[in-house]
Amino acid sequence: MNGIDYQEHISRALDYIEENLPQELDNTVLARIAGYSEYHFLRIFKDTVKLTPADYIRKRRLTEIVRCMADGERPVSEIAFAYGFNSKENFSRAFKAEHGILPTEFKAAGNSLRLYDRVSFHLPPFHLDAVLEQRSPFCLVAYKSDEKFHPRFWNKYNAKNWSQRLSGGAVVEDIGACIWNFRENKLDYYIGILKQDAKGDLSGTTTLTIAGGLYALFQTPPSTSFNFVNTIQKTWDYIGTVWLPENGYERTGGFEFESYIEKSRKFSEKIYIPIQRKEERT
Repeated sequence: MNGIDYQEHISRALDYIEENLPQELDNTVLARIAGYSEYHFLRIFKDTVKLTPADYIRKRRLTEIVRCMADGERPVSEIAFAYGFNSKENFSRAFKAEHGILPTEFKAAGNSLRLYDRVSFHLPPFHLDAVLEQRSPFCLVAYKSDEKFHPRFWNKYNAKNWSQRLSGGAVVEDIGACIWNFRENKLDYYIGILKQDAKGDLSGTTTLTIAGGLYALFQTPPSTSFNFVNTIQKTWDYIGTVWLPENGYERTGGFEFESYIEKSRKFSEKIYIPIQRKEERT
Protein backbone atom coordinates (compact mmCIF):
# COMPACT_ATOMS: atom_id res chain seq x y z
CA MET A 1 0.00 0.00 0.00
CA ASN A 2 1.48 3.37 -0.99
CA GLY A 3 1.45 6.74 0.77
CA ILE A 4 -1.61 7.97 -1.14
CA ASP A 5 -3.58 4.93 0.00
CA TYR A 6 -2.52 5.62 3.58
CA GLN A 7 -3.73 9.21 3.28
CA GLU A 8 -7.11 8.14 1.92
CA HIS A 9 -7.62 5.72 4.80
CA ILE A 10 -6.41 8.14 7.48
CA SER A 11 -8.63 10.86 6.00
CA ARG A 12 -11.66 8.77 6.92
CA ALA A 13 -10.53 8.81 10.55
CA LEU A 14 -9.81 12.55 10.36
CA ASP A 15 -13.31 13.19 9.03
CA TYR A 16 -14.79 11.17 11.88
CA ILE A 17 -12.71 13.11 14.43
CA GLU A 18 -14.01 16.41 13.05
CA GLU A 19 -17.61 15.24 13.14
CA ASN A 20 -17.26 14.05 16.74
CA LEU A 21 -14.60 16.36 18.16
CA PRO A 22 -16.50 17.25 21.37
CA GLN A 23 -17.25 13.57 22.01
CA GLU A 24 -15.05 10.88 23.53
CA LEU A 25 -13.00 9.33 20.74
CA ASP A 26 -11.62 5.81 20.89
CA ASN A 27 -8.63 4.49 18.93
CA THR A 28 -10.41 1.20 18.33
CA VAL A 29 -13.26 2.98 16.55
CA LEU A 30 -10.89 5.23 14.61
CA ALA A 31 -8.85 2.22 13.50
CA ARG A 32 -11.95 0.43 12.28
CA ILE A 33 -13.07 3.49 10.30
CA ALA A 34 -9.61 3.74 8.72
CA GLY A 35 -9.65 0.03 7.90
CA TYR A 36 -6.66 -1.04 9.98
CA SER A 37 -5.92 -2.96 13.12
CA GLU A 38 -5.39 -0.64 16.08
CA TYR A 39 -1.65 -1.39 16.06
CA HIS A 40 -1.23 -0.45 12.39
CA PHE A 41 -3.58 2.51 12.70
CA LEU A 42 -1.52 4.10 15.48
CA ARG A 43 1.70 3.63 13.51
CA ILE A 44 0.32 4.88 10.18
CA PHE A 45 -1.52 7.82 11.77
CA LYS A 46 1.69 9.08 13.37
CA ASP A 47 3.65 8.56 10.14
CA THR A 48 1.16 10.57 8.07
CA VAL A 49 -0.09 13.21 10.53
CA LYS A 50 3.18 13.52 12.53
CA LEU A 51 1.20 13.33 15.78
CA THR A 52 -0.39 10.53 17.76
CA PRO A 53 -4.21 10.45 17.58
CA ALA A 54 -4.41 11.64 21.20
CA ASP A 55 -2.08 14.61 20.57
CA TYR A 56 -3.89 15.51 17.35
CA ILE A 57 -7.31 15.41 19.02
CA ARG A 58 -6.05 17.51 21.95
CA LYS A 59 -4.58 20.14 19.63
CA ARG A 60 -7.75 20.23 17.52
CA ARG A 61 -9.93 20.65 20.61
CA LEU A 62 -7.74 23.45 21.99
CA THR A 63 -7.88 25.14 18.58
CA GLU A 64 -11.65 25.09 18.45
CA ILE A 65 -11.84 26.36 22.03
CA VAL A 66 -9.63 29.31 21.05
CA ARG A 67 -11.96 30.09 18.15
CA CYS A 68 -14.95 30.00 20.49
CA MET A 69 -13.12 32.16 23.04
CA ALA A 70 -12.56 34.80 20.35
CA ASP A 71 -16.34 35.11 19.93
CA GLY A 72 -16.59 36.07 23.60
CA GLU A 73 -20.21 34.93 23.91
CA ARG A 74 -19.77 31.96 26.27
CA PRO A 75 -17.78 31.46 29.48
CA VAL A 76 -14.43 29.80 28.83
CA SER A 77 -15.16 27.06 31.38
CA GLU A 78 -18.37 26.17 29.54
CA ILE A 79 -16.56 25.94 26.19
CA ALA A 80 -13.77 23.83 27.66
CA PHE A 81 -16.26 21.48 29.31
CA ALA A 82 -18.08 21.05 25.99
CA TYR A 83 -14.80 19.83 24.45
CA GLY A 84 -14.08 17.25 27.13
CA PHE A 85 -12.11 19.12 29.78
CA ASN A 86 -13.70 18.13 33.06
CA SER A 87 -12.33 21.03 35.10
CA LYS A 88 -11.07 24.58 34.66
CA GLU A 89 -7.73 23.51 36.12
CA ASN A 90 -7.25 20.68 33.61
CA PHE A 91 -8.06 23.01 30.73
CA SER A 92 -5.71 25.74 31.98
CA ARG A 93 -2.94 23.18 32.40
CA ALA A 94 -3.41 21.82 28.86
CA PHE A 95 -3.66 25.32 27.38
CA LYS A 96 -0.44 26.47 29.05
CA ALA A 97 1.38 23.28 28.04
CA GLU A 98 0.38 23.97 24.42
CA HIS A 99 0.84 27.73 24.22
CA GLY A 100 3.09 28.73 27.12
CA ILE A 101 0.54 31.14 28.60
CA LEU A 102 -2.69 30.83 30.56
CA PRO A 103 -6.11 31.16 28.92
CA THR A 104 -6.71 34.32 30.95
CA GLU A 105 -3.48 35.85 29.59
CA PHE A 106 -4.50 35.01 26.05
CA LYS A 107 -7.98 36.43 26.53
CA ALA A 108 -6.52 39.69 27.87
CA ALA A 109 -3.88 40.06 25.14
CA GLY A 110 -5.69 38.55 22.15
CA ASN A 111 -2.38 37.58 20.56
CA SER A 112 -2.04 35.11 17.71
CA LEU A 113 -1.49 31.47 18.64
CA ARG A 114 -0.21 28.45 16.76
CA LEU A 115 -3.47 26.65 15.97
CA TYR A 116 -4.09 23.26 14.37
CA ASP A 117 -6.73 23.01 11.69
CA ARG A 118 -7.85 19.67 10.33
CA VAL A 119 -4.92 18.04 8.56
CA SER A 120 -5.25 18.13 4.79
CA PHE A 121 -3.11 16.04 2.47
CA HIS A 122 -3.94 18.17 -0.58
CA LEU A 123 -2.66 21.69 0.06
CA PRO A 124 -2.55 24.36 -2.66
CA PRO A 125 0.93 25.34 -3.91
CA PHE A 126 2.70 28.04 -1.94
CA HIS A 127 4.84 30.69 -3.64
CA LEU A 128 6.47 33.95 -2.58
CA ASP A 129 8.78 36.34 -4.35
CA ALA A 130 11.72 37.86 -2.50
CA VAL A 131 13.08 41.39 -2.61
CA LEU A 132 16.87 41.59 -2.39
CA GLU A 133 18.16 44.56 -0.44
CA GLN A 134 21.32 45.83 1.17
CA ARG A 135 20.85 46.55 4.86
CA SER A 136 22.97 48.46 7.33
CA PRO A 137 23.91 46.86 10.65
CA PHE A 138 21.69 47.59 13.66
CA CYS A 139 21.46 46.73 17.35
CA LEU A 140 18.64 44.88 19.04
CA VAL A 141 17.76 44.88 22.74
CA ALA A 142 16.12 41.51 23.32
CA TYR A 143 15.07 38.71 25.63
CA LYS A 144 16.53 35.27 24.93
CA SER A 145 13.95 32.54 24.38
CA ASP A 146 13.64 29.85 27.03
CA GLU A 147 11.33 27.79 24.81
CA LYS A 148 12.27 25.06 22.32
CA PHE A 149 9.19 25.96 20.26
CA HIS A 150 9.66 29.67 19.58
CA PRO A 151 6.00 30.61 18.91
CA ARG A 152 5.46 29.83 22.61
CA PHE A 153 8.03 32.51 23.48
CA TRP A 154 6.22 34.99 21.23
CA ASN A 155 3.07 34.14 23.21
CA LYS A 156 4.80 35.07 26.46
CA TYR A 157 6.33 38.20 24.94
CA ASN A 158 2.99 39.46 23.66
CA ALA A 159 0.79 38.36 26.56
CA LYS A 160 3.09 39.92 29.15
CA ASN A 161 3.45 43.12 27.10
CA TRP A 162 7.24 42.95 27.11
CA SER A 163 7.50 45.14 24.02
CA GLN A 164 6.10 48.18 25.76
CA ARG A 165 8.07 47.37 28.89
CA LEU A 166 11.22 47.73 26.77
CA SER A 167 10.04 50.81 24.89
CA GLY A 168 8.72 52.67 27.92
CA GLY A 169 5.13 52.46 26.66
CA ALA A 170 5.54 53.27 22.98
CA VAL A 171 4.22 50.97 20.24
CA VAL A 172 7.27 49.93 18.23
CA GLU A 173 8.39 47.22 15.85
CA ASP A 174 9.10 43.84 17.46
CA ILE A 175 11.91 41.75 16.03
CA GLY A 176 12.60 38.04 16.45
CA ALA A 177 16.21 37.13 15.61
CA CYS A 178 17.74 33.67 15.40
CA ILE A 179 21.18 32.18 14.81
CA TRP A 180 22.52 28.65 14.94
CA ASN A 181 24.54 27.86 18.05
CA PHE A 182 27.15 25.36 16.84
CA ARG A 183 28.64 24.86 20.28
CA GLU A 184 25.33 23.68 21.76
CA ASN A 185 23.89 22.40 18.45
CA LYS A 186 20.65 24.37 18.70
CA LEU A 187 18.96 27.50 17.43
CA ASP A 188 19.28 30.55 19.68
CA TYR A 189 16.23 32.79 19.42
CA TYR A 190 15.65 36.33 20.74
CA ILE A 191 12.76 38.80 20.68
CA GLY A 192 13.12 42.50 21.27
CA ILE A 193 13.14 45.98 19.79
CA LEU A 194 15.62 48.30 18.12
CA LYS A 195 18.16 49.76 20.53
CA GLN A 196 17.11 53.33 19.71
CA ASP A 197 13.54 52.47 20.76
CA ALA A 198 14.60 50.85 24.05
CA LYS A 199 13.77 53.56 26.63
CA GLY A 200 12.07 51.49 29.31
CA ASP A 201 12.93 48.61 31.64
CA LEU A 202 15.78 46.65 30.03
CA SER A 203 16.42 44.20 32.86
CA GLY A 204 16.93 40.62 31.71
CA THR A 205 17.84 41.62 28.15
CA THR A 206 20.92 41.29 25.99
CA THR A 207 22.13 43.55 23.17
CA LEU A 208 22.70 41.94 19.78
CA THR A 209 24.42 43.40 16.73
CA ILE A 210 22.79 42.31 13.48
CA ALA A 211 25.24 42.48 10.61
CA GLY A 212 24.65 44.50 7.47
CA GLY A 213 24.85 43.06 3.99
CA LEU A 214 22.64 41.46 1.35
CA TYR A 215 19.30 40.17 2.58
CA ALA A 216 16.36 38.40 0.94
CA LEU A 217 13.15 39.96 2.23
CA PHE A 218 9.92 37.95 2.30
CA GLN A 219 6.53 39.41 3.23
CA THR A 220 4.23 36.72 4.57
CA PRO A 221 0.82 36.55 2.84
CA PRO A 222 -2.01 38.37 4.62
CA SER A 223 -3.81 36.13 7.08
CA THR A 224 -5.99 36.22 10.18
CA SER A 225 -5.17 35.84 13.86
CA PHE A 226 -6.16 32.18 13.55
CA ASN A 227 -3.74 31.20 10.78
CA PHE A 228 -1.01 33.88 11.15
CA VAL A 229 1.50 31.71 13.01
CA ASN A 230 0.97 28.81 10.60
CA THR A 231 1.49 31.17 7.66
CA ILE A 232 4.77 32.35 9.17
CA GLN A 233 5.94 28.74 9.59
CA LYS A 234 4.90 27.93 6.03
CA THR A 235 6.94 30.91 4.80
CA TRP A 236 10.05 29.81 6.70
CA ASP A 237 9.67 26.29 5.28
CA TYR A 238 9.28 27.70 1.76
CA ILE A 239 12.43 29.79 2.11
CA GLY A 240 14.56 26.83 3.16
CA THR A 241 13.15 24.13 0.91
CA VAL A 242 12.16 26.01 -2.25
CA TRP A 243 13.44 29.58 -2.63
CA LEU A 244 17.06 29.13 -1.58
CA PRO A 245 17.68 25.92 -3.58
CA GLU A 246 15.99 27.33 -6.70
CA ASN A 247 17.64 30.75 -6.75
CA GLY A 248 21.33 30.00 -6.32
CA TYR A 249 21.70 31.60 -2.89
CA GLU A 250 22.63 30.22 0.49
CA ARG A 251 22.43 31.45 4.05
CA THR A 252 25.50 33.31 5.32
CA GLY A 253 25.09 31.92 8.83
CA GLY A 254 24.41 35.32 10.36
CA PHE A 255 21.33 36.40 12.27
CA GLU A 256 18.03 35.88 10.45
CA PHE A 257 15.14 37.95 11.69
CA GLU A 258 11.42 38.59 11.42
CA SER A 259 9.68 41.87 12.23
CA TYR A 260 6.11 42.67 13.15
CA ILE A 261 4.11 45.22 15.13
CA GLU A 262 1.74 43.09 17.22
CA LYS A 263 -0.67 45.92 17.96
CA SER A 264 -1.08 46.64 14.23
CA ARG A 265 -3.22 43.48 13.95
CA LYS A 266 -2.29 43.29 10.25
CA PHE A 267 -1.21 39.64 10.55
CA SER A 268 1.62 39.86 8.05
CA GLU A 269 5.31 40.09 8.89
CA LYS A 270 8.64 40.57 7.15
CA ILE A 271 11.31 37.87 7.20
CA TYR A 272 14.93 38.76 6.41
CA ILE A 273 17.54 36.15 5.44
CA PRO A 274 21.22 37.18 5.02
CA ILE A 275 22.34 35.57 1.77
CA GLN A 276 25.26 35.13 -0.58
CA ARG A 277 25.71 33.49 -3.94
CA LYS A 278 26.81 29.88 -3.60
CA GLU A 279 29.96 30.49 -5.64
CA GLU A 280 30.99 33.23 -3.16
CA ARG A 281 31.84 30.66 -0.45
CA THR A 282 35.39 30.89 0.87
